[in-house]
Amino acid sequence: MEWSEELSGGLLQAAPDAILVLAGGRIVLANDRAGQMYGWPTDELVGQSVEVLLTDESRALFPERQRLVEEGVAGAVGRIVTTTRRRDGTEFPVESSTALIDTPQGRLAVAVVRDISERLRAEQEQERLRAEAHTHRSQRLESLGQLAGGIAHDFNNMLGVILNYANFVIEEAESDEPDAAMIASDARQVIRAGNRGTELTHQLLAFARREVVRPQPVDLNALITNVQELLRRTVGEHIGLIFRPGPDLPTVTCDPSQIEQMLVNLALNARDAMPSGGQLVIDTGLLDTQVRLRVCDSGRGMTDDVAERAFEPFYTTKGSGEGTGLGLATVYGIVTQAGGEVTLTSEVGLGTTITVLLPAGVAPPHTEAADRPSETGGNGETLLVAEDEDALRDVAGRILTGAGYRVLLADGGAQALELAARHDGEIDLLVSDVVMPGMLGKELAERLVVARPGTRVLYMSGYAQPVLASQGTLEPGVALLEKPFTAGDLLTAVRRRLDG
Repeated sequence: MEWSEELSGGLLQAAPDAILVLAGGRIVLANDRAGQMYGWPTDELVGQSVEVLLTDESRALFPERQRLVEEGVAGAVGRIVTTTRRRDGTEFPVESSTALIDTPQGRLAVAVVRDISERLRAEQEQERLRAEAHTHRSQRLESLGQLAGGIAHDFNNMLGVILNYANFVIEEAESDEPDAAMIASDARQVIRAGNRGTELTHQLLAFARREVVRPQPVDLNALITNVQELLRRTVGEHIGLIFRPGPDLPTVTCDPSQIEQMLVNLALNARDAMPSGGQLVIDTGLLDTQVRLRVCDSGRGMTDDVAERAFEPFYTTKGSGEGTGLGLATVYGIVTQAGGEVTLTSEVGLGTTITVLLPAGVAPPHTEAADRPSETGGNGETLLVAEDEDALRDVAGRILTGAGYRVLLADGGAQALELAARHDGEIDLLVSDVVMPGMLGKELAERLVVARPGTRVLYMSGYAQPVLASQGTLEPGVALLEKPFTAGDLLTAVRRRLDG
């Protein structure tokens, strides 16, 4: 039996869990793991009443367990999850499985006890994460509802203006003595409402990080210097604008027009926060590997609950008609799409600070030579225009034909390829919508360029990011005219593309 006792003792000590052998409510055998878990020297633990290990919770279960030990048949009693107590009085959760063994010396209860503190902590963390995810989903749905409501409200207002003033134009034009000045005035109201819709669309795309961006190395100090006058007009004469450029600032890779839009949005917010005047301070600097841009106002500041929701779309504390609630949401979209971070700190009565961090680049600042405007008129070049929206196709045809271009109009990719196959001369430029039924503009361009390698391509789209862009960035060599566009926008884009 000696080898059997040594073997059983070795197995007892090798077990990863605490093992207690009980007889008559006293501990008659314990392994080293039990001593470690309960904080007792193992030889002192042996001989103790099991009471020293019980908590109020486990003590309530003990009478029933003891009855099962005394009256149950030999074998497993079952598993329970409860708490137990260390020698120093601290309590911790355990999972305990007990088996009954009948011996010549009497009945023994062998309890295998496992500390489940870590497991419960992991389960609680999982539950916390699930609860957070549920809360975030609810918040996202609430934000989406708020977004949809805000869009519907603003666009319904604009459409109401457009429809009514367009009717005024028709009524006046069809009257016996049309008033040209009144027709022009009403038409300008239509254009003004359309421009507001265009601005809102760009804000929404920027907020959703779905607007196609044209990144380039930008000297942030130079950009801010160039828009200072615009910002001064934005905030008004009652607010002092101070710019403190940081020295030796590296470039940042971003779309300069989006950064300008971001600065204007922040200036508008600052102006509204300082109705009685104040100071707006813009400063730049380098923070580790990031370029820091700070915009600080001395306005009335925000309470914590307002600051917490400041970046939500359509959340605003301004009165009806005073703001869309998209200003800071747009800023957030622009910064994150550029790979940066934006934070807000505010204190009531002291003002608000917006801090933007953008990844520092190493490329030299962008030169403006390539952006110089050129002549927009045509010289008889042949353009193939593919656009599935009938009215917009006709508009583009009228603008381009009037500017001196020869224009072939197609309602989609298939018709464009047919027109190109029947055309004997050169096709200098394909002007194609990006998203069209039957054939995307990208496929049309690829097929046309194979047949006509000398044909250049200009895309038109209001939402081209999934088709033409990777990670929201326009692919190299792609020229894009964003909708809605004016005649000047179209003619400038066409001329630049033709001139390379």
